[in-house]
Amino acid sequence: MSNINKILVPFNLSLASERALQYALHFITQNDSPEIITLYASSTSDDDELKEVLQEKISDIKKQFPYASKSNIELIIRKELLIDTILKEQKESNIDLIIMGTKGSDQDEESTFTNTSGLVLEADCPVLVVPEKVEEFQVSRIALVLGKDEIDDPSALGILLETARRFDAQVHVLTICNEDGTYGYSVTDENNENTITYYLEKFYSHHMFMENIDVMDGIFDYVKKKEIDMIAILPSNHSKKNRPSEGRLTKFLTLRSQIPLLTLD
Repeated sequence: MSNINKILVPFNLSLASERALQYALHFITQNDSPEIITLYASSTSDDDELKEVLQEKISDIKKQFPYASKSNIELIIRKELLIDTILKEQKESNIDLIIMGTKGSDQDEESTFTNTSGLVLEADCPVLVVPEKVEEFQVSRIALVLGKDEIDDPSALGILLETARRFDAQVHVLTICNEDGTYGYSVTDENNENTITYYLEKFYSHHMFMENIDVMDGIFDYVKKKEIDMIAILPSNHSKKNRPSEGRLTKFLTLRSQIPLLTLD
């Protein structure tokens, strides 16, 4: 089982980064208090005035959470590029989960890029992307999106299980059928079902197969109809057993999802 003992939150005083920190603080409960590291990365300044402003804002946000005093919140300032700094800090500090805010984007161009969409494709640890527009915290229903391939690394589901357990959330498994063929009856489907049942324990609700030629539209339709609070996905761009993809779906979900997205890696 994967524990969430250390959380890294990129923080730059933007509303998106504040949402991410608020989300991270919800992971502190009466019985569990993960360490939270906030990271400010900039190539311009690391002066004392900036540090004071950052600490004051973090302290103000922390006061909103009753159990926040149980956890240590560390502030790190680095004069380096953001993504490189996050990846470096993740490895050096043995981070279990990165929580990063995003403004997202409505553009459909392949070239659209944000720091958050770049991070989820490069990181080799779970990343929870929190859209700036998310104002209320709610994690009751999580939709795990699966494709046709067999789950590459079942242990990656550990963070999903820990998240579901922490918030007592149901996990729906969703496969969008966008090609001709039979879904749900192959050897791969059976293996995935056994893996999901084992790794997600009592929090696994059901597996839904939905037809839609556009995978992303199918996901968002399901999210709306079932009032899903979080999407989870196993990015295939780092796949070892199956053929790695370019991560197009992961990138577009990061840019366009209106609810938090958990990438499991």
